[in-house]
Parts: sequence; C-alpha cells; structure tokens
Amino acid sequence: MKRALGTHLLVEMLGCDAQLLKRTDYVERVMVEAARKGRMSILTYNFHQFAPYGVSGVVIIEESHMSIHTWPEYRYAAVDIFYCSDEDQVDTAKAMEVLKEGFKATKCIIKTLHRGELGTLEEWIVPEMAEAAESA
Repeated sequence: MKRALGTHLLVEMLGCDAQLLKRTDYVERVMVEAARKGRMSILTYNFHQFAPYGVSGVVIIEESHMSIHTWPEYRYAAVDIFYCSDEDQVDTAKAMEVLKEGFKATKCIIKTLHRGELGTLEEWIVPEMAEAAESA
C-alpha cells in the first residue's frame, strides 16, 4: 500500500563542473536524459539562462516534475525529482546516475520527503471526499 501521494527527492549536487552548469543546452540535455533513463514520461520541458550565468529549468513528466537550479560559481546544483507513481515505476537511482555523471558531481546528498502522507492527510479530508477517493 502506498504511504503517500508522492515522493519528493531534494538533491544537493556538490563539486560539479562549473562550465557545464553554465550551459543551458547542456543542462537541458542532461535533465531530459535523466528523466528518460529514469523511466519517466516526459510531457514538456523549459530552461532559462540567467546573466551572467546559471540555469533554471523544469521537465514536466506524467508522474509530476523534475527541476534544477544551478550556481556555477559555487559548483552547485539543486535538483528536485517529484513523482506520484509507485516506487517501482520510475527508476530514480538511474536518473541520479545520469545527473551525477552528467554534471560531474563529486558528492550528492539526497533528502526524501513523502508528500501527502496518507495517515496525516486522511485526518483533514471530509468523509465524502475520502469515499470518492477510495472508489476511484
């Protein structure tokens, strides 16, 4: 049984290659490849270059989204992977492998949050909504 509506990975990528984190086209390519290798269904994506450098972007996936914000001057990238499917349907380990290798990170710290934890969430749902959710 699912314990939450979604899983949110907060990824701290340290010691990255600063030159790679500056390039919007490269950051986009790595993020899209990570989603594909992680068995995520891509709907669309959009990336933005900041001046003088740094990139922000999002990959919208059927399962939810992946996003990135880069700070080349600190050799750092913050990545979020949020998915609402079952743990065995996406391969976040493979996606992380692509990200770590792609940005040449020397260290990754991953914090996992369970969003919409069902035990807590159910306390706030009115009975009619709970019945509708159960029959869906």
